[in-house]
Amino acid sequence: MLVLLAALQLQLQVTASRPDSAPTVTLSEALRRATGLDPNYVGAVGQVDNAVWARRSAFAVFILPAITLNTDAARPNPQSINFVTFQPVRTQVTAQLTARYDLFMGGQKFAELSRSAAALDGAHAGELQARFASALLTESDYYAVLADRELTRVARERVRRAQEQLSVARARVSTGAAVQTDSLQLRLELTQARVGLLQRESALRVSRLELGRRVGAAGPVDAAPLDTAPAPELPLSLTDAIAEAGSRGPQYRVARASERAAGAAFRSTLGQYLPHATLTFNALAFDTLFFPTGFKRTTFTLSVSFPLWDNGQREIQLTRARVARDVARATRQDTDRGIQRDVTAAYDGYVTARASAELAAEADRVARENFRVQQSRYAAGATTILDLLVAQTALDDAEAALVQARYATRLALAGLENILGRRLFPERDQQ
Repeated sequence: MLVLLAALQLQLQVTASRPDSAPTVTLSEALRRATGLDPNYVGAVGQVDNAVWARRSAFAVFILPAITLNTDAARPNPQSINFVTFQPVRTQVTAQLTARYDLFMGGQKFAELSRSAAALDGAHAGELQARFASALLTESDYYAVLADRELTRVARERVRRAQEQLSVARARVSTGAAVQTDSLQLRLELTQARVGLLQRESALRVSRLELGRRVGAAGPVDAAPLDTAPAPELPLSLTDAIAEAGSRGPQYRVARASERAAGAAFRSTLGQYLPHATLTFNALAFDTLFFPTGFKRTTFTLSVSFPLWDNGQREIQLTRARVARDVARATRQDTDRGIQRDVTAAYDGYVTARASAELAAEADRVARENFRVQQSRYAAGATTILDLLVAQTALDDAEAALVQARYATRLALAGLENILGRRLFPERDQQ
């Protein structure tokens, strides 16, 4: 036992003397840095760029033709004949300009316009959803560092109290006021407290490394402390939260946009059953020079096509589009039905966590006072060592529960904000 105590004491001294050089980040800085590093958010931003260009393309087809310019230079062997001058030539150069404008596509242009608008709306909602999802993970890691740091402090307090009580017990045993088992019980408590401190310090190191990974640091990162004021009441009612989530919540906006996009894609597929009309302009030049001028020809072509049968390929595409539309509609309907449940769970989760934090604070005050009384009574010989250990354990548990409840409340608030897609207390990020 003495050897174990000495080893633990040495480990604690080494840990305490180790310099803590980890950089510190604030919550707002951590959120800013982590968002830009989250692969899901980076992908969501890329989807917005893709949707913007798809929207531009959907508008462009109404006013701009598709233009293609190409040129070919050939050196035939044996020599060829220039069909303009009827002379043998070593080089033939052909240049061609083609402009194509679709006059009628069976409504596919308008369908693509609707689809691109829905896709752009969904991309913006997806970017917002990814940003808040990243913020939720970042806050979870940030609060984990703060909680582990405070739990480490609680563990150190437990070690300090155990050492103090062991000194008192030894003094009482030496005077005959207590039996030897009192000292043995407190030595066991001190060993357990030191082991608990090692565990908490290990957890703190791991959580700092995780936060560093989240914000893009090469090593551990510490979290700047936040205020310990009681959690405020929510600035909106449950009914308002449900209504706001249904209209502005990013995950619900994504579902509605996906349904609209799938419906537009289905309408675009129906356009394959109607005739298509296309106007094409073609300019051709031929000569032996790189910029041919010897022979020029231009043509305007109006093409009308009406595919009657393509071995069922249109029907396959139509079936797939219909299935995608139906799936998107079912997903949107299921998401709408889940709004009330999701918001209620997050809203009540915050209210419950806030009440639990108040209860934990009251329990901490009671446990602290009870320990003080039992400590005084044991020193006076009015109680047993078991009563003192029970009071000390209750205080340790109450302090740890208070720390966990306080940060669970903040994390519950982040979960509700993730559903709503906005900050309920914007000033909280500046702390």
